[in-house]
Amino acid sequence: MLSVAKRAFSRVPALRWLLLAIVLLAVYQMRVLHLDDRLYYWLTTPAVSQWAPGSLLGRAYQVQVDAKVVGGLQNNLSGISYDEQRDQLWAVLNNPEELLAMSKDGEVLARYPLSGFSDVEGVTYLGDGLLLLAEERQQGLVVVPVPERAGALFREDYRSLTLGIQREGNQGFEGVGYDRARDRLFVVKEHSPMKLYEIRGLKNSVRGHFGLEILDHEDWIRDSVFATDLSSVHFDERTGHLALLSDESKRIMELDGDSGKLIGFRTLDSGFAGLRKAVPQGEGMTFDDQGNLYIVSEPNLFYRFGRG
Repeated sequence: MLSVAKRAFSRVPALRWLLLAIVLLAVYQMRVLHLDDRLYYWLTTPAVSQWAPGSLLGRAYQVQVDAKVVGGLQNNLSGISYDEQRDQLWAVLNNPEELLAMSKDGEVLARYPLSGFSDVEGVTYLGDGLLLLAEERQQGLVVVPVPERAGALFREDYRSLTLGIQREGNQGFEGVGYDRARDRLFVVKEHSPMKLYEIRGLKNSVRGHFGLEILDHEDWIRDSVFATDLSSVHFDERTGHLALLSDESKRIMELDGDSGKLIGFRTLDSGFAGLRKAVPQGEGMTFDDQGNLYIVSEPNLFYRFGRG
């Protein structure tokens, strides 16, 4: 009887190690699948059917261009923005630095080398024939007129703003989005930590009426963003909402542009809107004036989603 008890007791440490391994595996799977993020969302946010009327992501989408390989590019397709005045898209490559004019079908219309620029990750159309390019490592924001002829663009020819906030290598500015009505530029920092900045008075300052105000929306990140990184941001003029793209979490989150309140989200896994495969490494995102969604993915994939 005593020997049986000893054998049972000797198994206890092994059982504890087994239970610990199971717990660690479960925690790892939760983080990989972001089950904890989704549980948090489900517990704190209304159901999809209760999204705000007219929200960006509340209506059904259908993929119209699925993982199209952008011709002539090898890699590093990054930010993208819609230009309604020309009814086309602007995109950037971050190595080598280049500005691309693209059709809404993902065809390259023109290419403009960016001389003197460094690690360009984001682009947004400011209106009035102006583009803003974001440099990741040095956290530079450069205002560039829309090119009217072929050829390189030289950084020293244009006005720029460098913030230099928490500069930690290749973890700087990833995306930019602009509110034209109120002259507000939204900038996202990828991670370590994730950041969402609002810069007020940017275009007014470029015009000579200097008066910048920089806000750190740390509370919006804390309360409304459930993702491991941020790779792009879009401000929607029609709804006043922000859309934030996460590459690692394969998710778009929609926030109120004034309060930062989470309105809803969509995952970019296979099956969303008829996707054959999940969107890999989504780096840039924009919406056009009809609410259609465009995503570019490294190394060189293009997606378009039409609204139902």
